[in-house]
Amino acid sequence: MTSNASSDQNLEQIRETLSAEKFGDRIKAINQLRDIDPATAFNLITPLCDDPNTRVRYAAVSQIATLGAQDKPTAYTVLTASLGDPEPDVQAAAADALGALKLTDALGDLKELYETTSEWLVQMSVVACLGEMGDPQAFDLLASALKADNALVSVSALGALGELEDERAIPLLLAHVDNDDWQVRHRVAQSLGHFTHNEQAAEALQKLAQDESDIVAEAAKHHSTTA
Repeated sequence: MTSNASSDQNLEQIRETLSAEKFGDRIKAINQLRDIDPATAFNLITPLCDDPNTRVRYAAVSQIATLGAQDKPTAYTVLTASLGDPEPDVQAAAADALGALKLTDALGDLKELYETTSEWLVQMSVVACLGEMGDPQAFDLLASALKADNALVSVSALGALGELEDERAIPLLLAHVDNDDWQVRHRVAQSLGHFTHNEQAAEALQKLAQDESDIVAEAAKHHSTTA
């Protein structure tokens, strides 16, 4: 059997398994899509983002983060629809994928999801996504996320504000330089590393380089020396 014939047979087998009755088989086939032509894989995976099984939808939406580069307009449509999925895990995966593809047109949808969900995992994914996108229009939402009840969300917002590289974030970051939680100070050190050209940020990094936590001190020194 020739290489092309074998490849075609494998593709047909994957195509059939994507429609298998057992959801475990469908997930296995989704994973096998990594080994075929990305454009073909994208066309095959998009219908599974609306699969009846939550785990299948999650697996499919997660892969759109890479395969979606083949057709960003379609990826945008699929992922924004998945932001409305009934399962928080799928919503979070959709936000992650939108961030990976930098589909900034979804900012309004992400903002609405952040403000209406009660799931901290979803909120954290939205915050991380907005940082990855790097769109200044996300600043206000990220600033408000600093006040989130869940510490994981607020710490993620500190990181995202650094990634945004919007100088309006500097005073917000400086306000947490003396935070009692070393994990907060560590994230602040990382984020201030995006603003080493700013005198106040540079001075704060110098202070954090003397932090009682070795992890914080090392992060501050690293970002000071690599500026």
